[in-house]
Amino acid sequence: MKIIQITDTHLMPHGTDLHGLNPCERLEACISSINEFHADADLCFITGDLTDQGHRKAYHDLREIFQQLKMPYYPLIGNHDHREIFTEVFPEVPLDENGFVQQMLATEQGRFLLLDTVEHGQHWGSYCEKRGAWLRKQLQDAGSKAVYLFMHHPPFNIGIPSLDSLSLKHDAQRFQDIVCDFSNIKHLFFGHVHRPVSGSWHGIPFTTLRGTNHQVQLDLNAVDYLPYSHEPPAYCVIFLEHQQTTVHFHDYLDDSLYMKMPLNTA
Repeated sequence: MKIIQITDTHLMPHGTDLHGLNPCERLEACISSINEFHADADLCFITGDLTDQGHRKAYHDLREIFQQLKMPYYPLIGNHDHREIFTEVFPEVPLDENGFVQQMLATEQGRFLLLDTVEHGQHWGSYCEKRGAWLRKQLQDAGSKAVYLFMHHPPFNIGIPSLDSLSLKHDAQRFQDIVCDFSNIKHLFFGHVHRPVSGSWHGIPFTTLRGTNHQVQLDLNAVDYLPYSHEPPAYCVIFLEHQQTTVHFHDYLDDSLYMKMPLNTA
């Protein structure tokens, strides 16, 4: 199964710049690249911070841009989003029984759980008891089927202090206790940190990537500031197999020289 991950699009209303860049133009370039090279992908997931300030117009622009995508897409919300406005503009996106933007997708490859880690009005994330109960039930119902988790905030520190202060701040232990009770979680995909990061956490492999607009520099001394940068934007091309998960990071605006060299001359 081939899937795409996009994250942290931070859309502003069309024509508005953010941190010296144009979020709409860069997202449109992202969609164009995916359509050109990966139109055969089965699904696309956008792991939060869809807009920068929760503007209704920005959500409508986002919807218009993603309608160009040649595969089904599934948006999650992040700390820069507004849950109520998002659900008004995207009424087809399911909510759980408590009104959180959470859903389960059942596929031949396994189950995809899309989580809502937003604490309204805050940049750090949360995962309350109600959301935790939903997650535990979904993991129980999956049985022996493979499960892939998608969320915005990481439930652990990544080593950049200012970002770590904005992770799943108050409910990390609750989240950890839930997932550690199950052995069917194959991979954790998240956004929020605007950096390519991979590793494992309690035996669960994880990855995240750069956003489509601005990035966060690898500054391990950043305590009281966010080190924004103009590093290249990216999306992930992910292959899911029964015994393997492969994640490719594609810097889609990279214009460096590209050559096709015959194998016998390499």
